[in-house]
Amino acid sequence: MNKKYKLYGFNNLTKTLNMNFYNIYYIDGNELKDQYIDYINCNFSADNLTKVLRKVTKMIGANILNIAKQDYDPQGASVNLLISEGQIPVVKVDDSCNRGNLMPNDGHVVGHLDKSHVTVHTYPENNYHSNIYVVRIDIEVSTCGEISPLVVINYLIEQFGSDMVTLDYRVRGFSRDINGRKRYNDNNIKSIQEFISEDNKSCCELVDFNLPKENIYYTKMRNDDFEIDKHLFKLKEEDVQDKKVKCIIDKIKNELNTIFYGKQ
Repeated sequence: MNKKYKLYGFNNLTKTLNMNFYNIYYIDGNELKDQYIDYINCNFSADNLTKVLRKVTKMIGANILNIAKQDYDPQGASVNLLISEGQIPVVKVDDSCNRGNLMPNDGHVVGHLDKSHVTVHTYPENNYHSNIYVVRIDIEVSTCGEISPLVVINYLIEQFGSDMVTLDYRVRGFSRDINGRKRYNDNNIKSIQEFISEDNKSCCELVDFNLPKENIYYTKMRNDDFEIDKHLFKLKEEDVQDKKVKCIIDKIKNELNTIFYGKQ
C-alpha cells in the first residue's frame, strides 16, 4: 500500500497517533443523570480500557513494560502503558515496572515514559444544564523502531463505534537510509485515510488537513448513518412522542455539527 524506506541501523523516528472519539447521549430527566454517570464509569472503566490497550499493544507487536490505571470521582478514567518494541530480559526491566501483571488492590505509578507508550483518557460531560451529554475518549499510541501505530486505526474505530473521530498522526526526529541520507518519515503517506478501511469510510463524512512536508496528518470523520436509539439513554424511539423525537434529533445533530465544524 505504502512505500517503506530501507533504513540503516535503528529506526530513530517517533511516530505518534492520537485519536479522539466523541459519543453523544440524550438524557430525559434529572433522575437518569446519575444512572448515566454509573453507566459511563462501568463501560469506560480503567479495567475495560486496559483491555483495549492490551489489544492495541499486541496488534502493533510491542511488549508491555508497565501499566498504570486510575478511575476518577465522579467520572472518568486514565490508563498508561509503557511499551517496548523488543522483548526485554527480566533482569534488565526496571524494578518499578509490573510488566502488565496487575495484582488486586496494588497501586501503580509511572515514574517515566519511554519513547513508546499507549495512553487513554476519558472526558465525560457532567452537564446538569442540558439534556445533551458528550463523552470524549482520547487515545494516544506513540512508537519508535519498526512498529507503526497506524495499524490499530480500524480496530479502535470499530471498538468505540463513535459519532465522530479525529485522527492526528505526526512523525518526529530523523533516521538514515542505507545510503546515509536523512529520512524524516519511514512511510510514504499522503493521508490517514489510506489506513482507514472502506467499510469504516463508507458511512462517514471525512475531511483532511495535511502538512506532508512537516509530517503532520489530520483527518476527522463524522458518522452520517444516524440512528436515534443509539443516542437515547434508557429510552427507545417508540417511547417518545413524534414531535419530541424531531426535537431530540435536531439537538443531537446540532451538537455533532458544532463539534465537527468547531462552531458554537
